[in-house]
Amino acid sequence: MLYAANFLGVILAVVISADTISGDIETGAIYTILTKPLRRWEVVLGKWLGLAILLGLIVIAVAGGMILVSWLISGYAPPNFGRGVGLMVLSALVLLSVSILGGTRLTTLVNGVFVLMLYGLAFIASWIEQIGSCMQSEAAVDVGILISFLMPSEAMWTRASYLMQPAFLRELGFSPFAIATAPSVAMVIYSLVYVAAIPLAAIYLFKSRDM
Repeated sequence: MLYAANFLGVILAVVISADTISGDIETGAIYTILTKPLRRWEVVLGKWLGLAILLGLIVIAVAGGMILVSWLISGYAPPNFGRGVGLMVLSALVLLSVSILGGTRLTTLVNGVFVLMLYGLAFIASWIEQIGSCMQSEAAVDVGILISFLMPSEAMWTRASYLMQPAFLRELGFSPFAIATAPSVAMVIYSLVYVAAIPLAAIYLFKSRDM
């Protein structure tokens, strides 16, 4: 159920941001914006902040609504749901940041496809890491972790899912319904730094782009 909310956040992150900069460049609207007393870094940061707030509110509303309905019907609420939903928001912000970065250099279509491909790669890497952990394959685990550094969005969902799943599911080990191992707190910190650094890179690329 919450995976659907997380996936909605992923799709929305790409849909609402893929053309936020590239679309303005393609239509020429960016020239009108830049003639106002706005610096390029203000344009990029303003767009990122506005979309980040909107995206965060949507993910919280959808995930929180699902948890509330489940609790009203069954009386059950997942453990650690506050931290879990926060990680879901962070997962969406990772994709939003990468999409903003791509929009400074790529066209809208290419940017959207590029970000979704990175997400798909991270999704596959997460399963490789889980299977590798179950089979005690260090090589598979290392591959999954390495790709997670490139795009940590799925790692954040994996940790969120691990925190919110019932304790008895963890005892099952790896299965389609349980997460055997979760990314560490260090990966969460890395993701926070990632979300802060990528918009800065986007500002640099946009400032250096010849208009």
